[in-house]
Amino acid sequence: MTTTQPDFTGSRIDHLNIAVPDLPAAVAFYEPVLAVIGIVTMMTVPASDELPAMHGFGWPHKPYFWLIADGTVGSNMHLAFTVDSREQVRLFHRTALAHGATSLHAPGDHPAYHPAYYGGFVVDPHGINLEAVTHTAES
Repeated sequence: MTTTQPDFTGSRIDHLNIAVPDLPAAVAFYEPVLAVIGIVTMMTVPASDELPAMHGFGWPHKPYFWLIADGTVGSNMHLAFTVDSREQVRLFHRTALAHGATSLHAPGDHPAYHPAYYGGFVVDPHGINLEAVTHTAES
């Protein structure tokens, strides 16, 4: 029997907003952590009568991950970022720990998900379970 690797390219999610209680602290954490996997600040929106302050990260054409000021983080929140290599998973994990995250699962294989699944999990300073994952077998 021949099995094929699932196609994990692309996403149908346009953007994701996460409310945090302390926007400046969240930005200070996420900027260096996301930068190591190629996701950068693209836009900030100051608070107004209509909207809370917001900070948008993305690449290459638009922000797709937004931190929203003055909110409450939901329970059991998990966010995984796809990266290109196992080294990027390890770098994401190390950088997150250096900026205040706690380790949930050290970078490693997770064959229960599929044979090439390699991820590293942390909990950010606001309690969000973050992961960097690659779906590429080690070469």
